[in-house]
Amino acid sequence: MLSLVPANPSMERRVLILAPFGRDADVISELLTRDGRSCVQCADAQALTAELGNGAATALITEEALGGEQAAALFDWLESQPAWSDFPIILLASNRVSRRSAQSLEVLERLGNVVVLERPLNSETLRRAVTSSLRARIRQYDSRRHLDESRQHLAQRIEAQEALVQLNDSLESRIAARTHELASANNRLMKEIHERAKVQAVLVQSQKMEALGQLTGGIAHDFNNLLNVIMVNAELIARVSADERVRTMAATAKRATERGAKLTGQLLTFSRTSNFDLKAVDVVALLHGMRDIITVSLGSTIQFTTHFDAEEFWTEADANQLELAILNLAINARDAMPGGGKLDVQVGLRTAPDPTLADGHYVVAEFRDTGMGIPVDVISRVFDPFFTTKPIGKGTGLGLSQVYGIARQAGGTARIESEPGRGTTVQLWLPLRERVVSESEAVSAVEQKVEGIKRILVVEDDNEVRGMLVDSLKMLGYVVTEAPDGRAGLGRLASDKPDLLMVDFAMPGMNGIDVISAARKVRDDLPVILATGYADVDISRLAVRRCSILRKPFQLDELARTVRLSLIG
Repeated sequence: MLSLVPANPSMERRVLILAPFGRDADVISELLTRDGRSCVQCADAQALTAELGNGAATALITEEALGGEQAAALFDWLESQPAWSDFPIILLASNRVSRRSAQSLEVLERLGNVVVLERPLNSETLRRAVTSSLRARIRQYDSRRHLDESRQHLAQRIEAQEALVQLNDSLESRIAARTHELASANNRLMKEIHERAKVQAVLVQSQKMEALGQLTGGIAHDFNNLLNVIMVNAELIARVSADERVRTMAATAKRATERGAKLTGQLLTFSRTSNFDLKAVDVVALLHGMRDIITVSLGSTIQFTTHFDAEEFWTEADANQLELAILNLAINARDAMPGGGKLDVQVGLRTAPDPTLADGHYVVAEFRDTGMGIPVDVISRVFDPFFTTKPIGKGTGLGLSQVYGIARQAGGTARIESEPGRGTTVQLWLPLRERVVSESEAVSAVEQKVEGIKRILVVEDDNEVRGMLVDSLKMLGYVVTEAPDGRAGLGRLASDKPDLLMVDFAMPGMNGIDVISAARKVRDDLPVILATGYADVDISRLAVRRCSILRKPFQLDELARTVRLSLIG
């Protein structure tokens, strides 16, 4: 029988690497070891298969390593996995191809639970993929433990039943009573097993959504850098050019980049790394305030009704993002009822139904339409980014994925039920919070004057982004010096004597947080701006005093305002 139980539990967290050609194995092993991963390099597919029997969290395999007969043993091992096991594999593709061969597709099919990463690799993408696979494997080991416990429980019940028959063979009435009791217990046990299977299915879907979120978040960050260069340079062109045609073309380019920035923002929302302003929100009041826009969006052929179990239901969320999620759901309902129908929204209070949500009470906003419904083979993919059943040009496929991301960012989730021909129900689960009275915000200091000529040190590893920042700040009237990395920037602190340090977050070697922490040891009062395309940057290690976050992509006016506020302090 196939064995997947390691002698040492620590073996379950190992990362197996099969990259026999070139330096890929050494480079990947060194990168993951720095993150605290236990890595094992395998010489060939046969060695990898042998290590799999000892336990592992995931395997990184280069595509070219799967040639030859040795790979057959790996495929046999994967196909022989027990029901609880779906071993995650990260396949490092040989190169970027627009269409895979039939043989390549067959390999992917036989690998099963596989994530394909194109080379050359982005280290952050690799780390996130390994982390996601590790989490998935740990959950599988947990499922194995639960199944073992269930089998033991069932075996104990069966043993007890046999003992009862032997001891009470002559007492028919007692046998009948005890048999009935045992049958009820077995029914309860089977119900528990069935419920656990349902929870496992939900967990698998949650793992897939998490992996998709990590990948899309990394892609959106890279696009933010590119869009930022284009956006600010378009603004600079419009400001310096006297030619009206040039200014018009620059404005057109800027509008296009703003649309691109909106798209990356939606991707970051799905990946749960977007910048959310979480505050206390009354869901009932929010829906009352949106009634007019929802009614207009639905049109005259669709009846809109609401039912609230109480006058107030408070949660902690970004009100603007929550409005966007609700509007997306209304528009989706409208598109599902081209001939008219009814959209009913109900808001009530429920408890967490399964382990995928933290224990506690949740505000559940339920959107029920009478549309055409969603086919069974499609419903599991509706929260995937870019997935849509609408014709080309009728939607980006980000609406429901954005709804899911907004709910997850608020600490809840989104769920969907549908029956073809009967309609669809989407539920937003949002954690219940006590009402919080927000304090009045301080009056903006933007209009205050910054006295004298100020010096700014820009630390950014991307040449184009750094050049854009330097040119923009010089145009705004500042004296600007620059450095291509964190160590060079720290070396210029003493000579440049900047009034403000502006540093990028994602840099090789020392990231932005490391640079700021080191700079604060030299000049504790130095104001800093951390520029980032990631929206979930951990600033817990920073002194919050005089530290501002500038989200990419930003416009020139936003850059000017942030710099001015930072200098004012």
